[in-house]
Amino acid sequence: MKVIITEHARKRLRDLRQDKIVVSDIIIAAGGIPGRIPTATRFRGFFSKSGRVFDIVAKDIPGGRLVITIIGK
Repeated sequence: MKVIITEHARKRLRDLRQDKIVVSDIIIAAGGIPGRIPTATRFRGFFSKSGRVFDIVAKDIPGGRLVITIIGK
């Protein structure tokens, strides 16, 4: 499944709260969510390669899985 990361989510990666979370962490996390996501939903408890815990908000669109935002812990 193609994972599309919004510009807002990419901008959030530069914030201190999302420090050490990279795009590849998000692609792996979003791609690992099973099933279909018809509405924007928050998924909790993903780990980046650096060990940082984060949540993502995602939904499925015709072009793939859209990651709307990232929330670092």
